[in-house]
Amino acid sequence: MYFCKRLLTYKMTEKQEKILNSALELFAREGYNATSTSKVAAHAGVSEGLIFRHFRNKRGLLMAILAEGDKKLKSLFEDIVLESDPIEVIRKSIILPFSVPESEYEFWRLQYKLKWEIEMDYSHKTEPLTMALALAFVKLNYESPQQEAEFLTLSLDAMGASLIKGSMNNSDKMKSFLLKKYGL
Repeated sequence: MYFCKRLLTYKMTEKQEKILNSALELFAREGYNATSTSKVAAHAGVSEGLIFRHFRNKRGLLMAILAEGDKKLKSLFEDIVLESDPIEVIRKSIILPFSVPESEYEFWRLQYKLKWEIEMDYSHKTEPLTMALALAFVKLNYESPQQEAEFLTLSLDAMGASLIKGSMNNSDKMKSFLLKKYGL
């Protein structure tokens, strides 16, 4: 699972990487609340004390994974937020959930799962995207630009969840539908 290799800004040891990758896998598969640090340690092939030494507790493991999610989300939104052409802002936003590599689905599955399991509020994390879309809709003279931006952001979030969950039957048709709906 290469996507957890650089969860923190400092260089991690191989054991730290194993711990975080194991935590990610187990939290995503079994749930955060159902996964103990002893289970993570056994899965990673390390002592439970090593988890406490590097991450203090289970919450520390979770925070390291969520910090990576924040970095990834900012990186995904960066190209959209910096775009000046309103049509490109909308186009890039629409294709975003469809461009996430399947190799990262487990990571994102955990992010979605945590929204519900530990009642995390993610609305502030999508604000940059919503703001960029609202500005694009203003530039394109939409009647209700803020509502349109919020609608599209929520729709894309739901589509991302469906893609990661594997419940979207034909993602290409949905992407084409949205692009056509917005005249792209």
